[in-house]
Amino acid sequence: MTGSEAMRFDTEQKIAEHLFSQREESFAHASFDREIAFYESICSGNMKLVRVFMKPLCCEGCGVLSEDHLRNLRYHMVVLAALIARYCIKGGMSPEESYSLSDFYIMKTDKCRTEEEIRQVHLEMIEDYTGKMRRIKLQGVYSRRIVHAVDYIITHLHSRILLEDAAAHLGISPAHLSRLFKKETGMAFSEYVNKQKIEEAAALLLYTEYSDTQISSLLAFSSQSYFIKVFRKYMGTTPKQYKQQSGIPDFSDR
Repeated sequence: MTGSEAMRFDTEQKIAEHLFSQREESFAHASFDREIAFYESICSGNMKLVRVFMKPLCCEGCGVLSEDHLRNLRYHMVVLAALIARYCIKGGMSPEESYSLSDFYIMKTDKCRTEEEIRQVHLEMIEDYTGKMRRIKLQGVYSRRIVHAVDYIITHLHSRILLEDAAAHLGISPAHLSRLFKKETGMAFSEYVNKQKIEEAAALLLYTEYSDTQISSLLAFSSQSYFIKVFRKYMGTTPKQYKQQSGIPDFSDR
């Protein structure tokens, strides 16, 4: 056996031993669909959805890249930064900006000396990328005021969103905001709010264990019946049927 063959055999043997060890410990990697949804939610610029799909750095199912705890955290941050950078480039961020952000947070992580510091950088990086992607998605499509109005809606999805409150936040009259919003988005303010809430509701139904009743309350709908009515309008089905059609069992009645 040549030196390269011996090295390859040794590598394959170690991989086999590693896989056997994981099976013995009943180890399972995190859901691929949920992971994709996490990256896509960053690209959409919706921090509320990001928090739905985001998991703590190096949580169960993430694998071990180093036996040293801090080094393991740093390695996972490097992988995460690289993946987020590429997803955001695909989503519309310039390569220069995305790679610069990635380099910045990798360097910042390298200087961390505690787990708490690394986890803080982890959250800061995700919020930074998400906020920048949200502005990229809105800029060039809407005027500055409507960009801020949409941003207000997205950051208040778990609250009751009123036209009057949004107008006060922007420093304009409700009537002016209503006309401007309809003109630029083609939708009434309340319709846009409901559409955004239902999109988040659909994601929560697919990727969390919240029941439709809990989601209705979480998104501040006035009643369960109204939530079902609005959900059917945008999704063409009820929340329970939507979940069933996606192959996800509903345990809320048990």
